[in-house]
Amino acid sequence: MTSEGVDADGVEPGTVRPGGRTARVREAVLRAAGDALVEHGFDGLDLADVARRAEVGKTTVYRRWSVPAGLVADLLSDMAEQSQPRADTGSLAGDLRANARLVVRTLTDPRQGPLFASVIAAATCDPRTADALHRFYAVRIGEWSGCVEAAVDRGELPAGTDPGEVIAAVSAPLYYRLLASGAPLDEEAADRAAAAAVAAAREGTYVR
Repeated sequence: MTSEGVDADGVEPGTVRPGGRTARVREAVLRAAGDALVEHGFDGLDLADVARRAEVGKTTVYRRWSVPAGLVADLLSDMAEQSQPRADTGSLAGDLRANARLVVRTLTDPRQGPLFASVIAAATCDPRTADALHRFYAVRIGEWSGCVEAAVDRGELPAGTDPGEVIAAVSAPLYYRLLASGAPLDEEAADRAAAAAVAAAREGTYVR
């Protein structure tokens, strides 16, 4: 290590794909990291345990990711890359309903739900994990913002509507149910969140 958080090539671990490392190794390690997060949470994430689960050498994991936060950052980057593309139903209501239902399916998935909960919990006390989580949601909001932009072009929404604010308004009540209220996360909740966001957007609530 040449300095804190930077490897011998001057690269922050977990933020890029170093040359010579195969996709297979990265996939195995990230899968193992996800399993470990689901089972033990961020506090129990151990690089040696991840290496054992992935059946790769500890040196490989430590050299490439350095610390658990670097591994989580790469895991979130991979999750953003693998996420489903936005819907294109031809209407804002249909698009946002599809977005909300996707969020619910993700948060109620036996693996993805606990994984997101663990990462969100870690982000409250670890700055690097928080930064990685912010980047993840920035990518997803950017992907789905096209739904709002198309709605403005069609005349469904007033000019100047902030796409990111509309998309965030769809998922916010669903994450509240996951992390705070414990209320059911189902398609009814998804459809209600989408309808509320559509109604507010049409009233000009999110105009910049």
